[in-house]
This record gives sequence, C-alpha cells and structure tokens, in this order.
Amino acid sequence: MGTRAVSINKGYKSFGSRHRPVLAGVDLDIDRGQMLAIVGASGSGKSTLLRIVAGLDQLDAGTITWDGVTGDARPRTGVVFQKPLLLPWLTVRENVRLGDRFAANRDVFDPAYADGLLDRFGLAEVADAYPDELSGGQAQRVSVIRAVSIRPQLLLLDEPFSALDPAIRGDLQHWLAGVAEELGCTTVLVTHDIDEAIVLGHRIVLIGDGGTVQREWDCAGRTADDALRADILAAYRTTALVGTPGP
Repeated sequence: MGTRAVSINKGYKSFGSRHRPVLAGVDLDIDRGQMLAIVGASGSGKSTLLRIVAGLDQLDAGTITWDGVTGDARPRTGVVFQKPLLLPWLTVRENVRLGDRFAANRDVFDPAYADGLLDRFGLAEVADAYPDELSGGQAQRVSVIRAVSIRPQLLLLDEPFSALDPAIRGDLQHWLAGVAEELGCTTVLVTHDIDEAIVLGHRIVLIGDGGTVQREWDCAGRTADDALRADILAAYRTTALVGTPGP
C-alpha cells in the first residue's frame, strides 16, 4: 500500500431542489504517484467526483484529505477536460504558459520546459498560432501541455481523448503516460473507454450509482490481458444495468 495522495471519506454531493445524491457516501483512496482510472456508466458521478477533487465543486458532507491532512492543503493541480477550453485571444504558446500567471505556480514554472513540451508533442510549428487555427487534436494537445507545464503533483483528466480519432488518441495516451511517469504525479483519469483505462491505469475503479465503488483491479503490467478486459466489461455491464443514472 502506497502513501495516500488523496482520500475521500463518506463523500456526499447532491444537486437540484430534490437533493438527489450524485455522490452518496463515497469512500476512495488514491495512492501518491498512481495513475487511477475511474470507469462507470453515464450519470454515475464520475465527473462530479473529479470536479470535487479539482476544487471546482465542494462536498455537501464527508471529508477529503491530502497526504493525510484535512483542509486546504491541496496539491498543485492540473486539469484536462473533454473540450480543450483554450483562451481564443492567446496564442498556443501563451495558453501553455497561462499557469505562470498564477502565484502558486511561479516557483516551479519554467518557460523552457513548457516550450520543450510543445516540441515533444509536435506543436512547436504552431506555437504562435491561435486556437481557431488548430485542428481538434492539436487543440487537445495544447490543453494537455497546459496542464502538465505547471509540473502538477495531481493531474486530473475528464474524458480528455474521447472526441479524438483512434490514431491521435493512441499517440496522446502514450505521450501523457510518459510525462506523468517523469513528473511522478498522481493522476486520475475518468473515462468510458475500458481499453484506455487498461492502457493508462495502474489501478481501475468501477463506480456505480451514487459514485460508490463496485469493483477495482490492479492493472500494473496487464495492458494486453484479455481476461482482465473481459472481467471489467462484464462488471461494467452489470453495474450499468443495475444502476439508475443520477443527474
């Protein structure tokens, strides 16, 4: 068992006037340096859980601890969403360097490192272009680079490659896994793609209705394991049939 980077204890979150719980008593531990893949049916609370870990939403009840400390001691965090969400009035290079504008990142932000990521991800030639001049794959690469350029301790990914074609998706998965390993950051990936979860995840967690953990698998060294894939798919289908999607 590794050192806990993040622990959620009896996490509860609801939305709407009827206060229907999206998260209902969630317990989840994430080890430091681990790539955790979270899978589950639509409406199971995956994205809500990620937004809470990112600090974009708050739990109604329950606690989150960071390295064993409850409170605001949140690690330096990079977030990548399904849509790139680039600032259209900034160039690619300026979008990537956006993290340098925040005081919390200035001690670790290195423009040369950010430029090196542009080159590594094949974007050096469009560094001075604007977002509306990019393809969808290029824009999503910029989004990934922006998140990792701050050298995050915690990297959160919400369906980051789902809109991309398979060839581009595979390249980005490979690049992202390499950068995350080099940085030694804790990574949480939310995805519907079982194969992506197996390729990237050190550990896979299947959540059901209310965000509760139904099953989990240790995936280290099992990227080509057909039995693992079949087991996850069977559990996924069972959970999707039994669960009732929330908002």
